[in-house]
Amino acid sequence: MVYTETAPTRAKTAAAAADRRCWLALATLCLGTLMIVLDTTIVNVALPSIGSDLHLAETSLAWVVNAYLLTYGGFLLLSGRLGDLFGHRRLFAVGIAVFGLSSLLCGLAGDQLMLIGARALQGLGGAVVSAVSLSLIMTLFPTARERAKAMGVYGFVAAGGGSVGVLLGGVLTDLLDWHAIFLVNVPIGALVLALSFRLLPTSATTSTTRRLDTAGAVVITAALVAAVYAVVNGNTAGWTSVQTLGLLIGAVVLLVVFVAIERSVVAPLIPLGLLRLRNLVVANVVGMLWSAAMFAWFFLCALYLQNVLGYAPLQVGLAFLPGNVLTAALSLGISAKLVLRYGIRLPLTVGLALVGVGLLLLANAPVHGHYLPDVLPAMILLGIGAGLALNPLLLAAMSDVEASESGLASGITNTGIMMGAALGLAGLASLAASRTDDAATHGGSTAVALTAGYHVAFLVSAGLAIAAAIIGAVAIRTRTR
Repeated sequence: MVYTETAPTRAKTAAAAADRRCWLALATLCLGTLMIVLDTTIVNVALPSIGSDLHLAETSLAWVVNAYLLTYGGFLLLSGRLGDLFGHRRLFAVGIAVFGLSSLLCGLAGDQLMLIGARALQGLGGAVVSAVSLSLIMTLFPTARERAKAMGVYGFVAAGGGSVGVLLGGVLTDLLDWHAIFLVNVPIGALVLALSFRLLPTSATTSTTRRLDTAGAVVITAALVAAVYAVVNGNTAGWTSVQTLGLLIGAVVLLVVFVAIERSVVAPLIPLGLLRLRNLVVANVVGMLWSAAMFAWFFLCALYLQNVLGYAPLQVGLAFLPGNVLTAALSLGISAKLVLRYGIRLPLTVGLALVGVGLLLLANAPVHGHYLPDVLPAMILLGIGAGLALNPLLLAAMSDVEASESGLASGITNTGIMMGAALGLAGLASLAASRTDDAATHGGSTAVALTAGYHVAFLVSAGLAIAAAIIGAVAIRTRTR
């Protein structure tokens, strides 16, 4: 009699402990991901201090950012596939270790060669962590309800981390110095590494073979590196220069070679059948357009606040706070409930549409603007839109993928978002600069010319977000595996 009464209690206790362990594992993944996301924006605030301290020219200073983007974008696909072959937890731990070590090297750097080299190593570690995080979430949370909640938490970290980086970069650089923005990653990385071995599941892969398509890996990595290099240097070298066009053409040729390799090998790096999964392909197209639009919010709005309205770096971070809070509130609960009730299509479409409307408001922000009437309404709409859209976007990308290919699908999704952000930011910055130069030649003040450039970029980015909303509404398949 005692046994029949206590067995259900013991089962409930065990289930509660397992559930608690899963959420602690998610917190570990999110903490690791937050380090990676923060690092894409936290450095931008400290660039003037880095340049002054190390006596870097503007072209050399750009490589503090570009070196990270180059290896991060180039190794996402390979990292995802390695996670499928050798275990997602193992690759996650390796990525965190590499990122922490390279952060220490960045913080101790006393010359540009060491700093740029360490930043490239940081990008490699970041690529590994980003590529396997989504697949680990899919393993930890197999049910739709829990997975939607977990993806909401992850989406909040991924969406809000960039804005937090602007604030944190200003605080650390003002209170300490630029070395602190890198050294802060070292204890956090050590904690994440220790927790990953205790909390993350070991059976995160069901790949049937450990054979790596070496030729395909080399070719696709070279193609991505060439494409990223062309994009991040497009504004400096010129978009019609021999260097830029040559690299982009070379990347396309390498992609054609890669497809030919994948058709002929027994164990391809990317099974071409994966590209026939409708939601994965559509989610990547939508993700590229959405990330291009969102990076216009993060970077161009920060420039408008600093260069036109005269905000200090810390004030810029605080200006983004309402949007971040709304993103958090929606991602951490409301978005998951909406997905469970209405599916992934409706919240995705509405969220992207709100992002588009918010960017349209920024396209009308005046030269002598004020925060409450001219900036805050856009921040609110962009925060709500981001909170609604990212969770269903990630769920759509992973919805039709088998467990044995979840790491690769995660890598593909992150690559699409990263390439969209890089292409969008470079293109929109170039467009804004061109419009600013044109306005300056007609006798306008610096503030007027800059505002004219930002207006054009915000208008185009709004069009990208609205296009993403239309594609999501029309093409996303609601019934998934």
